[in-house]
Amino acid sequence: MGYFVIFARLGSALMFMPGFGETSVPVRHRLFFGLILSAALYPATGLGPVAEDRPAALLMIFGAEITIGLWIGLVARTLLSALQFAGYQIAMMAGLANALAPNMGAFEGATSMASMLLAGATALIFITDLHHLILQSLLMSYQLFVPGTFMLADLTDQFARAVQVSLYLGMSIAAPFYVTGLVLNVGMGLANRMMASLQVFFIAQPLLIGLGLGLMVLAIPTMMRGFLEPFADWLSTYRF
Repeated sequence: MGYFVIFARLGSALMFMPGFGETSVPVRHRLFFGLILSAALYPATGLGPVAEDRPAALLMIFGAEITIGLWIGLVARTLLSALQFAGYQIAMMAGLANALAPNMGAFEGATSMASMLLAGATALIFITDLHHLILQSLLMSYQLFVPGTFMLADLTDQFARAVQVSLYLGMSIAAPFYVTGLVLNVGMGLANRMMASLQVFFIAQPLLIGLGLGLMVLAIPTMMRGFLEPFADWLSTYRF
């Protein structure tokens, strides 16, 4: 019973955790990994055998563990959504908003820019060994959240803060493209006013796309760092 209590939290967290809960990973593989991880971390969690035969008490224990696990996974996924938002904004500024790509990270309607950012962030989670910190944070959660109990008000407050931080990260990552798009579009508007017969859109659109892609090449290291550092900081503290 203690093993299944551990699996209730870890399995729920891994459903949405970036890198582990991606839709490209088969469901059976994710389930098998969750079962193995729960067995591996069970001795280190400090949770002893659970002896409880009352259905209502068991329901409360499993409900609390699933809630905490879902909260951990959803907050991590919310932080990852900053890249999806930034990718959509970048694609809109660079004239590539209609260049759709297969969905990455369980997000619908991803543009090619967003899919590239999400794929890059997922790869960097494993390249930089950040997945070790993810597993360590899951184990640390048993020190912060006593099994069988949770504080709904605090979890709700932290989730609202995660949404705020995610929006801020998305805006900050896409900020250089906002400036570039604004300057170029103002220039296009002035050129159109000075020469109304000039097909400004057909002339400037290739320039806009090329400038957006060039800026992406230059800014991509800083953009990835702008996501990975706040994500790692949250995994270390579980608070904003």
